[in-house]
Amino acid sequence: MTGLRRLGRDASIVAWRNLLNLRRTPGSVIAALVQPVMFVLLLAYVFGGSLGGAGYRTFLMGGIFAQAVTFNAAFTALGLANDMDKGIVDRFRALPMPRLAVLLGRTLSDLVMSAVTLTVTSLCGLLVGWRITGSVADAVLAYLLVLLFAFAMSWVGAAIGLLARSVEVAQSAGLIWLFPVTFVSSAFVSTHTMPGPLRTVAEWNPVSATATAVRDLFGNAPPVGMPESGAWPVVHALPYALLCAAVVVAVFMAASLARFRRITLG
Repeated sequence: MTGLRRLGRDASIVAWRNLLNLRRTPGSVIAALVQPVMFVLLLAYVFGGSLGGAGYRTFLMGGIFAQAVTFNAAFTALGLANDMDKGIVDRFRALPMPRLAVLLGRTLSDLVMSAVTLTVTSLCGLLVGWRITGSVADAVLAYLLVLLFAFAMSWVGAAIGLLARSVEVAQSAGLIWLFPVTFVSSAFVSTHTMPGPLRTVAEWNPVSATATAVRDLFGNAPPVGMPESGAWPVVHALPYALLCAAVVVAVFMAASLARFRRITLG
């Protein structure tokens, strides 16, 4: 068996084990599904009236998709830290399997959860008035882009879970970075009215690029009162979002694997 086939086989086995384990922790599944629904309803009806009404609810969904899969990175961090704390990783060390298979299995199982989250979030969006007005091919590409971004964010969560010394630390560290990354962006509002330095950060934020690209592919134009910036990452949102996802995967996969090797060898 070649190295790639062996890696794929072992990673799929670990991913299936992680999915089966969700039966023992239904609370985490409920949290992953309820959280984006709660944000859709709160932002659409509590703030939507003052930000553009039905037009804002359509604009909002691209940001909700990007935010939902970003927040799922916290579950990657928590799940990996929990496996290390309970000695599951030590058991994997005794098996003739690539070290990357353990990490890849975790990120793949969380990618499945992100797909379920996207499905539930889409149904909730339809209930509040969101519609896809672009082509079927563009809509499929939009969902694939969100899943690619989810895969990239799960590697950030994996790195945090490996750096944490306990499940409690992973739970805190896995949430701290999520709020500035998702809210200092164009996920929910236009960057047009933000102060200069903050606007620049928001325009180059991968969450902004993903949300903007998804809106463009779904055919969801921003409300009249929320003009888009003319910055390069906004105008070229799709290629920039793809580039960001690829860079995040490459950097954090390498960092996670290096950290995992130090832990297992130490």
